[in-house]
Amino acid sequence: MVAVSAQEAAPVVAKAEVRGLNFYYSDFHALKAIDMPVYEKKVTALIGPSGCGKSTFLRSFNRMHDLYPGNRYEGEIRLFPDDVNVLAPGVDPIEVRMRISMVFQKPNPFPKSIYENVAYGLRVRGESRRVTLNEKVEEALRSAALWEEVKERLQEPAFNLSGGQQQRLCIARALATDPEILLFDEPTSALDPIATASIEELIHDLKNKVTIVIVTHNMQQAARVSDYTAYMYLGELIEFGVTDEIFIKPKKKETEDYITGRFG
Repeated sequence: MVAVSAQEAAPVVAKAEVRGLNFYYSDFHALKAIDMPVYEKKVTALIGPSGCGKSTFLRSFNRMHDLYPGNRYEGEIRLFPDDVNVLAPGVDPIEVRMRISMVFQKPNPFPKSIYENVAYGLRVRGESRRVTLNEKVEEALRSAALWEEVKERLQEPAFNLSGGQQQRLCIARALATDPEILLFDEPTSALDPIATASIEELIHDLKNKVTIVIVTHNMQQAARVSDYTAYMYLGELIEFGVTDEIFIKPKKKETEDYITGRFG
């Protein structure tokens, strides 16, 4: 009899579920009737050619599109366990962004100190107790594998950090508010190979704490870091499944053509 670890035996649970999601930039129909689960404490990669809707889909999760007039959603993104539709008109997008944090393509630290970058979201939430801020800042920097490099430099400007360190600082800033889902929009495209490897290793470690959805143009990266992969084309979800199965034995010919380089 083969022993099974507790982690392997644990059932896969949905952290969110996308149901009939359509999205429009004014009159342009950018996302078309997407249905997809996002599994808890797993990494889901979104792949597909440029302009297929990956980033549009990613930004729907934390209502980033609300920042621009003329954009509209149809359908639902339900967040569990409280089963709330984050796209519902009565749901506060600021609260959604606390629960679903985002790390962008290029490092975008605020023009503040390293410490204040990480503390920013906590202060927005009304936290002002220095002891709590200190604990949460350290915890977030440790989670982002940056604490040892910056613990003596917390009051220095964030712009003094290298590109890879700045991206890990942005990850720490995203983690500080204890999000349930962390969104990555091509987080390594502006980084060198060493910094990229560091971020990929960090993503692997972080999925023990938080559910992750990542957009990447790099299929090797998707294969390395993700548990599940979604292939998108022209605003549609073509195929979703376990990453190994998507890359080794995709069910759809369109997916196979993209992965093998015959298309895209």
